[in-house]
Amino acid sequence: MDISILIVEDDDITRDCLADYFRQEQYKVHCAASAEEAEQRLQAEPVDLVLLDIRLPGKDGLTLTREIRAQADTGIILVTSRQDEIERIIGLECGADEYVSKPFNPRELLARTKNLARRVRAAAPRQPATTANLRRFDQWRVDLDRRLLLSEQDEATPLTHGEYQLLCAFIHHAGQTLSRDQLLDRIKNREWAPNDRTVDVLVGRLRRKLKDDPASPRIILTVHGAGYVFTPRAVPCCG
Repeated sequence: MDISILIVEDDDITRDCLADYFRQEQYKVHCAASAEEAEQRLQAEPVDLVLLDIRLPGKDGLTLTREIRAQADTGIILVTSRQDEIERIIGLECGADEYVSKPFNPRELLARTKNLARRVRAAAPRQPATTANLRRFDQWRVDLDRRLLLSEQDEATPLTHGEYQLLCAFIHHAGQTLSRDQLLDRIKNREWAPNDRTVDVLVGRLRRKLKDDPASPRIILTVHGAGYVFTPRAVPCCG
């Protein structure tokens, strides 16, 4: 798999070391020292993944994450210099797929990158097929192959990897109350900290995309002290 990655890092030594490491692993590597330079690179040549330092001169990595996610389903791995839960939560809310903390193990970073690249490629739009892997619930359809939410008017809303995994967990356990720990176990390829709020963040993002009023939700209900329950039953549909 020919994977293209953009490394956005203002520290010259770190950026060069990462670039050399990924090139040795047969990645096509682009580099940028700032968010502004990264934007120019992305306009010139789209990439599969962005490895993005949060703390950059000028525009920060969280702002760039939000802007990338508004335009494309590019894989985004955020890099932070410390274990900052608030920073991680904001990053996920902005649309990041993964995060790693400095100092990181290069092999772990490579494994996360490979997994995310595989998921991004699998979710990329394909040629129309005679059948689609669709599930219908409430007023929505979800295209499991392309990781898209489809409205009754056929408006498509892309799901990030975390949103997609969470929705799949809900669909497969409709009507059951799932605790946060159970949901975390079903969202793979991450390391969790105690009192991790990732599930709550992803539930909030899913509710917004499903137009499920958080003050009075119908689709994803909060069971106080227990977790969440997905109320509709998803059934296969043909388009």
